[in-house]
Amino acid sequence: MWVFALGKTIQFYMSQKQYTASSIQALEGMEHVRLRPSMYIGDVGVRGLHHLVYEVVDNSIDEALAGYCDTILVTIHEGESISVKDNGRGIPVDLHEKEQKSALEVVMTKIGAGGKFDKDSYKVSGGLHGVGVSCVNALSTLLVATVSRDGKLYQQKYSEGKALADVAEIGTTDERGTEVFFQPDGTIFQELVYNYDTLAARMRELAFLNRGITITLVDEREPNEDGSFPTEVFHSEGGLREFVEYIDGNRESIMENVIFMEGERDDIPVEVAMRYNTSFTENLHSYVNNINTHEGGTHLAGFRRALTRTLKKYADDLGIPAKEKVEITGDDFREGLTAVISVKVMEPQFEGQTKTKLGNSEVSGAVDKIVGEMLTNFLEENPLEAKIIVQKVVLAAKARQAAKKAREMVQRKSPMGGSGLPGKLSDCSSKDPAESELFLVEGDSAGGTAKQGRDRHFQAILPLRGKILNVEKSMLHKVYDNEEIKNIYTALGVSVGTEEDSKALNMAKLRYHKVVIMTDADIDGSHISTLILTFFFRFMKELIENGYIYIAQPPLYLLKKGNKKVYAYNEKEREEFTLEMAPDGKGVEVQRYKGLGEMNPEQLWETTLNPDHRILKQVTIDNAVEADSVFSMLMGDEVPPRREFIEKNAKYAKIDV
Repeated sequence: MWVFALGKTIQFYMSQKQYTASSIQALEGMEHVRLRPSMYIGDVGVRGLHHLVYEVVDNSIDEALAGYCDTILVTIHEGESISVKDNGRGIPVDLHEKEQKSALEVVMTKIGAGGKFDKDSYKVSGGLHGVGVSCVNALSTLLVATVSRDGKLYQQKYSEGKALADVAEIGTTDERGTEVFFQPDGTIFQELVYNYDTLAARMRELAFLNRGITITLVDEREPNEDGSFPTEVFHSEGGLREFVEYIDGNRESIMENVIFMEGERDDIPVEVAMRYNTSFTENLHSYVNNINTHEGGTHLAGFRRALTRTLKKYADDLGIPAKEKVEITGDDFREGLTAVISVKVMEPQFEGQTKTKLGNSEVSGAVDKIVGEMLTNFLEENPLEAKIIVQKVVLAAKARQAAKKAREMVQRKSPMGGSGLPGKLSDCSSKDPAESELFLVEGDSAGGTAKQGRDRHFQAILPLRGKILNVEKSMLHKVYDNEEIKNIYTALGVSVGTEEDSKALNMAKLRYHKVVIMTDADIDGSHISTLILTFFFRFMKELIENGYIYIAQPPLYLLKKGNKKVYAYNEKEREEFTLEMAPDGKGVEVQRYKGLGEMNPEQLWETTLNPDHRILKQVTIDNAVEADSVFSMLMGDEVPPRREFIEKNAKYAKIDV
């Protein structure tokens, strides 16, 4: 074989190893899942680890959708193992004619096996990929499936996707259902620790989406003081109505009741719940067969089209636009709206970067018709609520016109608009976004230190003056009019706003693929970080979703003894390092950093800027509903829920006294 590179000819000799049929590696059973786990569960980090639980729970939910299950128990055991038990029909254990094995073993060890492809067994299901529980099995050192069926108890054990023995009848039972216990493989996952709150958020979501089902989550890893285990029971009779009330729990509603619409068109069941609040943000969550479609799709497009058409006709019939001398667009009908759209589709087709965008064209028409008809009836039967909604829409239209002017100012100041970059920005020399980093630094003092300590080739510094605007409580035009926010837009090089969506972000000219929030390690610094994160979540969520937003973690202490020095990033490290340097705790000089400005440029580079030593925390969104709720609570007007959140999470907080 000959390869030509850079004008040189390089010869590779292949006499010792010929490429023949014997070179083709045929992986047996589930070996390919273990070899390339990210292809099946997304990644081998925290998200992939939790995805294993979701896959097993989804099987129980599918039984519920088919009408055979109403109770699910999820338990986190010591050692980070998981069990999921339901009261469904129980996976069949009789002989599978084609495979000549128990159907249970086929389901657990074969990709593409399961009842989800049989429309007589399941009309709709969560995944329809046919890889769920078999992938969990392949990525577990031990999986035990216990089936209660026809008065008998059956069990089979597996390891790394392979059955350790045949299915065995181990007793009799009055119950029915399936219990799956599994121990994830610690050699595959980067960190083998389950987050209770993450699992609770998903179980809560499933309970809202499937009213009448009871899901119990138990954590056996750390008992309460009374010896019991932390337990939560999720059950909703109101379904999506209660879901919207939960999402809007930290907002002020402008109407008493949630509007609920339910119907079926072309064999597609559709449920929609919506309510308006005093906020200035659109808050839509869409689901297909319980899967959160973060990127939207045809069901969301159908809802938006019906909402705009129906409300616009109602406002036009009343002559509102002419009276108020304002032009109303689709954007205005969604400001301050919280809505959940849930559809069940027999054969969903997903597209988009993360495969969470529904592509079925027939769903759009079904949602459009159902929402259009039922919303029209609601407006006619509830004139008071209809008037409140229209008034909200008119205010949104007027605010949008003001925001458009402010946004145009932002666009004129963009790098391509002629006015150049913000004066305070110290840019990097690299023009490659993939290697370029932008640090958003609290204050001019720290900004000056960071400018001196950075690597000018790939690190840019933008000092922010004080606390930026709280976008959670600000009208759109005030957001775009804020000087610090304008500087962020301009420095990043992104453009914002289209005719269809005034907040749509165009990242084609994004100048940095790493945006780092760097603030002091005190209360004010934490508040500023939260304000900036709230802005990114509400106005630049795409940056978070693409993994471009980070938080720098500067050290809290510098410890010195003689010629030795070490930085401690938390109280625990300070105690450990102090004992290491001096077992008696004497002679160790401790310097507490109250702000970035207290460090000299060399120290800031060494601890917070240098890629070889710094600690950066990537900002991700595991659950959009929970993230929305937290930001609304932290940045909203309601004090009690904010106090409760801080008290609950106090052990994670760093309080500067």
